[in-house]
Amino acid sequence: MLSFFKKIIKKAPSVEPQATESVEQTKRAPGLEPVIYSRSEHNISRSQISSNALKVLYRLKNEGYDAYLVGGCVRDLLLGREPKDFDVATNASPEQVKQAFRNCRLIGRRFRLAHVFFGREIIEVATFRGASEQVQDLQKVDEDGRLLRDNVYGTIEEDVIRRDFTVNALYYNIKDFSIVDYVGGMDDHRAGMMRLIGDPETRYREDPVRMIRLVRFAVKLGFSINPECEKPIFQLADLLANIPAARLQDEALKLFLSGYAVETFEMLRHYGLFAHLYPVAETSLSIEEQGFPKLFIAKALENTDKRIAEGKSIAPFFLISTFLWDAVKNQANINQAEGMSESVALQQAASQIISQQVKSTAFPKHMGVAMRDVWHLQSRFSSRSGTRAYRLLGHPKFRAAYDFMLLRAETGGAEPELASWWTDFQIASEAEQKKLLASLTKTAPRKRRRRRKPAVKNQQND
Repeated sequence: MLSFFKKIIKKAPSVEPQATESVEQTKRAPGLEPVIYSRSEHNISRSQISSNALKVLYRLKNEGYDAYLVGGCVRDLLLGREPKDFDVATNASPEQVKQAFRNCRLIGRRFRLAHVFFGREIIEVATFRGASEQVQDLQKVDEDGRLLRDNVYGTIEEDVIRRDFTVNALYYNIKDFSIVDYVGGMDDHRAGMMRLIGDPETRYREDPVRMIRLVRFAVKLGFSINPECEKPIFQLADLLANIPAARLQDEALKLFLSGYAVETFEMLRHYGLFAHLYPVAETSLSIEEQGFPKLFIAKALENTDKRIAEGKSIAPFFLISTFLWDAVKNQANINQAEGMSESVALQQAASQIISQQVKSTAFPKHMGVAMRDVWHLQSRFSSRSGTRAYRLLGHPKFRAAYDFMLLRAETGGAEPELASWWTDFQIASEAEQKKLLASLTKTAPRKRRRRRKPAVKNQQND
């Protein structure tokens, strides 16, 4: 078995002193002085940028506003990667952006954003956010310091301080095609380092999801994590309990469906973050026997990464079903010990485990139904006589259940012979299928039942 943990946290590479001090210095400075990287000093070309994003940038510029590409798209372009989407930052208010584009819709309560639609592509436009002490009274926070609502607008200097990581705070200026860097993001980019802007503990308290995002970006980019940003995570992981379960579900999908699920899983567990996303699974992992269920989950994650690399589709419910399977089995055994039939025990266990899990990551009901089907069908793979095999083959969730059973067979949870038989049966012709079914009766002949003689009643003599 492969080693699934590729260590991302390593000793921070040496960088120039100014790069190490830049974030804290700029945070305290009354006026930020950016470093401007001209077109000849970076590798971003307009040919790499979405034509629709360029339309938005040029329209805002022509309307007299400042307009920049910002965030992950700039970071990815510098790495030579194709960005998933393009985000724009501007000094125009959301209402002014909407006025400039007929194909625009304003969204969000916590953060007011403008979405400009071009068919299936959406260009997100955000107004510079304020961060001065004078506007803090207008921000709404909870008792832990988490921002609940923050529609406070400001300048680009204030906006940059509000962003999470230095490598995500680089601005591509459409006016002269330069990159504007206020926080040493280019230095961290070259050094391959993830670093928060500002005090790490304060930033985590503002939005605990930043801890998850830090892990996701570090793994995805292959960057190291700055030690000062790493330390608070162990103490602040519990803050994830304050995040709505629906939002954590969205973040969890990004974590495990980005092609780096194995490494992400190991790093999340290292920091104690996985336990707040999937507490039921973490409990199972803490009492694993002979490598299970960790081996089972790791194999599922490995297969997920492989499918993504091959451009194949991924069903999110399938991965979550592997996280919860051990807990469902254990609960089903408890239910059976209390007198329930095997089928009812499994159904009750599925309901119990799912109801626990959705308190942390609230996946939609249809995903829970699909997971139940996959778990329920596992026991039916052993029943192949008569028409049962054909009925199972026609079940809508057969393929997902079959893949699940293969994982079990690979990790010691099901018989390899059973997995091999179903692999042959589903691709066989009708005649070959009949032979496979006939082979079952030859290899496992049915025992004849002895007819019981009727009991003879004792006759009592008078």
